[in-house]
Amino acid sequence: MSSTDVRPAAGTDGRPAARWLRFTRGGRDGFGTLTDRTITVHAGCMFSGSVPTGDTLDLAEVTLLAPVTPSKIIALWNNFHALAAKLAVPVPPEPLYLMKAPSSITAHGATVSRPASYGGRVVYEGELGIVIGRACSAVSPAEAGACIFGYTCVNDFTALDLINADPTFSQWVRAKSFDGFGPFGPVVATGLAPEGLTVRTLLDGEERQNYPVADMIFKPHELVSRISHDMTLLPGDLICCGTSLGVGTIKPPSSTIEVSIEGIGTLTNGFLQ
Repeated sequence: MSSTDVRPAAGTDGRPAARWLRFTRGGRDGFGTLTDRTITVHAGCMFSGSVPTGDTLDLAEVTLLAPVTPSKIIALWNNFHALAAKLAVPVPPEPLYLMKAPSSITAHGATVSRPASYGGRVVYEGELGIVIGRACSAVSPAEAGACIFGYTCVNDFTALDLINADPTFSQWVRAKSFDGFGPFGPVVATGLAPEGLTVRTLLDGEERQNYPVADMIFKPHELVSRISHDMTLLPGDLICCGTSLGVGTIKPPSSTIEVSIEGIGTLTNGFLQ
């Protein structure tokens, strides 16, 4: 599966099925929808009122950017039954989450470099990402669907040894916010039923993760609802739904990590030790 050979399933969230992306070409940024390898360029706002310009581009003509620019990235911990059982931790009564810095964002195809200030283990975490399409605050699960623009692939890189390096303070945000530690994309797919999706992660071509989104403790609509009662979610905000079994260390000298979700595509990034 590549980032260019998958189309979304028939629309199930009230939006037309489409694969949205952002790109740069000739020093100018743009956005549009992807069909096979053809980009239909749009103008306006991706989330509301965008219109085709009549221009098309071949995917090979552009450099992909992260498909949206979040004001905040929210990352779930302990959100899958199978992983909770393996770790022997209780199912949480409410979502447990942290924030990743927006400056950690990088795009499909980018190589992530080991931070100069950190020499410990770095792990991959293949995840489903929720992209918010409209501002929402204190919405119900039934209302949350209208606030979700679509879904994307996420690799939640983590400097694992930092989290508990200081016994007085768990450093989750630092461990997950180094430059480049927040790749997602290559597209945001609309019209998907997330409950039927599967997340696969390959490390140097070998499958390491293959788990169903249906095993989530808190499903996408409930996540959006619950988090929106804590903070206002804005268009473009990214919720990383958490990961499941198969998380592992990226070992030297370098590695390629692919996160694939049917209907979205494959997010591919290198890691340079």
